Amino acid sequence: MARKPKTIITCAVTGAIHTPTMSDALPYTHDDIATQAIAAAEAGAAILHLHARDNQTGAPSIDPADFAPFLARIKQASDAVVNISTGGSLTATIQDRIAPAKAFSPEMCSMNMGSLNFSFHGLAGRFSEWKFPWERDYVAGSEGNIFRNTFRDIKEAAETLAPHRIKFEHEIYDVGHLYNLKFMMDQGHFKAPIFLQFVMGILGGIGADVDNLVFLKRTADKLFGDQYRWSVLAAGAAQIPLAVTASQMGGHVRVGLEDSLFISRGELATSNAQQVAKIRRIIEDLGNAIATPDEARAILDLKGGDQVAF
Repeated sequence: MARKPKTIITCAVTGAIHTPTMSDALPYTHDDIATQAIAAAEAGAAILHLHARDNQTGAPSIDPADFAPFLARIKQASDAVVNISTGGSLTATIQDRIAPAKAFSPEMCSMNMGSLNFSFHGLAGRFSEWKFPWERDYVAGSEGNIFRNTFRDIKEAAETLAPHRIKFEHEIYDVGHLYNLKFMMDQGHFKAPIFLQFVMGILGGIGADVDNLVFLKRTADKLFGDQYRWSVLAAGAAQIPLAVTASQMGGHVRVGLEDSLFISRGELATSNAQQVAKIRRIIEDLGNAIATPDEARAILDLKGGDQVAF
C-alpha cells in the first residue's frame, strides 16, 4: 500500500480583511502577530501566511515597516516558511502591495490570479459597536470595491519579484483564475511546480462545497498535469470540513484566523494555534503525516530560509 504524501499546513495568522472587533483573538499588534505565528508553527504549521496592520490603529497596512518587527522575531524563533501577502489592500497599486515582498524577499508570496468582487459588506449590519473608528466604513465600503489584479498587474509583480526567486501561492478564487495562470505560465512568467491555493466561500468567488473543489481539481489536472501542488482555503464554517476533504484528496490545507474566527459552531477560536492543532489532530487520525518546514520546502521547491532578507 502506497504511503500518503505528507500534508502541509499553512496558517493565515492575521488578515487584511477581518477586523479585531469580531474577535479579540485576532492579532493586530506586532507583538501579538509574532507570538501567535510562532505558536502556530509550534502547533504544526509549516507555512505562515502573514499580513500586517498598523500597530496603533489596527488598520490594514502594506508598509514594510509594519512587517519588520514580527518577521525578525518569527525568524529567530521558528524555522517555518514565511509567506507574505501581496494583497493587503483593496485600493493600493500593485507596486505598493508588493513592497513588503521586495523589502524582505520571503520564500513565498500570495498572488491573486485575477480581479474579483471581494466583498464582506454584509458584516457591517451585524455589529453595533466597533473597536476602531475606521472599521465600520471599511467593512461597509467593500460592497463597492473590486480587488484588482489585471494581467498587467500580475505580470508586473512577477517580473519585479523574479530576482528574489519567490514561490507564489497562486490564490484561485474561481475556475477562470486557473486559466489566467495557465496563460501567464505560457507567457513565461511562472515556472512549475506551481502551488495553487483554492480559495472557497468568499463572496464574489466560488462557493465552498465539495463539488466545486472536485471541479477545481479536475480543471487543474487538465491544465497543469503533474506540475502543480495544491491546497484549500475555505472561509468560515467550511474551513475545517473542506480542509479535511482536501487532505484526503492528496492536497494541502490552510487554516487560521484570517479565514475563520471559529474553532467550532458558535465558539470563537482562542488562537491560530488552536485551529492548527485541531486540523493536525484530525488529519493525523485519518492517517496522514504532517510536513515539517523543510519537507514543505522540498515539496514546493522553495529557495530556503537562508535566502530571505529578514
